[in-house]
Amino acid sequence: MVGTAHPTDMEYEGRYQAFDATRIRTYPLRTRSNKVKLSDLVFPKDLAGRAFDLPEKVRHDVRAVAEAVVTARQAGRPVILFTGAHLIKNGLGPLLVDLVERGAVTLVAGNGATAIHDFELALVGETSENVPAALDQGQFGMAYEFAYINMALSVGNQQKLGYGESLGRMICDETFRRAILSLVAQEDSVAQFGHLEVSVLAACYRRRIPFTVHVGIGTDVIDQHPSFDGQAKGGCSGRDFLLYTQEVTKLTQGGVVLNIGSAVTGPEVLLKAVSMAANVGRVPQGMLTADFDLRVHEPRQMADESAPGYYFRDQKSVVTRIPQAFGGRGLYIQGDQTQTFPFLCKQLAEVL
Repeated sequence: MVGTAHPTDMEYEGRYQAFDATRIRTYPLRTRSNKVKLSDLVFPKDLAGRAFDLPEKVRHDVRAVAEAVVTARQAGRPVILFTGAHLIKNGLGPLLVDLVERGAVTLVAGNGATAIHDFELALVGETSENVPAALDQGQFGMAYEFAYINMALSVGNQQKLGYGESLGRMICDETFRRAILSLVAQEDSVAQFGHLEVSVLAACYRRRIPFTVHVGIGTDVIDQHPSFDGQAKGGCSGRDFLLYTQEVTKLTQGGVVLNIGSAVTGPEVLLKAVSMAANVGRVPQGMLTADFDLRVHEPRQMADESAPGYYFRDQKSVVTRIPQAFGGRGLYIQGDQTQTFPFLCKQLAEVL
């Protein structure tokens, strides 16, 4: 059952002056200008005749990743995929949905924006707000329907759920969704999630695969709204971190960890999780880590604090420190993820 939930619990009684979020004015999401439509999305069927402009080394490394994923799943070992928001924003979500449906991954993780883009696509079939057109009008991120996410997290926090599970349940579970919308929906709000087929949150919820969401405060558009509840956001995401770490404890005999375009959050979450797993005697061993990003990778800079590359968390942690610490192998897949990720999915589809 969904009980009574207050839209926010953000009252402040300290010595300073806080912004009054109840002054915020919103607008219906259906009226927003978006850059990405359903027609822009990439589906598995689109890969058959697609040409990939990738160097041979990148192709070789991606094939190695695909082989490792298949081997890990055949052996019942974890395949963890952490993605930044641009994978969804770039229209590649349906490819990740396909990997979930095929059982190629055992956990999907992302930041707050990853979940927001997925939520928008599931709800209205569009995403990627035209920020320059909205920012100077004070309308960036102010679509009212973000209250759905905030309320789902408030109720999910009451029920001790994770972030991704709360959103997946809202999208897929009609009873839960009606309860959430009864608390926050307005007359002009979009009330149905009409595009579940492109939603990674929905696919994970249906397949009982965790979608963990790792957030900060003030980092996402949902935080701008009077419905924002920082305790709920932090509580649900905190539980997701423990779900993620539990999956990492299963890497004792190998597995695969993929980091797709997350420069800071994904690498930092992984770094803490492997340390926690090792601390309780579940030491990761022999895993393959692969980092997909655009920047040039200079391995010699990973130990040089005076070099710019030392501060690239994904290269230092995902490709270097973690696999070295646990007897694994780290690969850096340099290139545009609109090329490298579909190429990986094509290789996996041919084997799976």
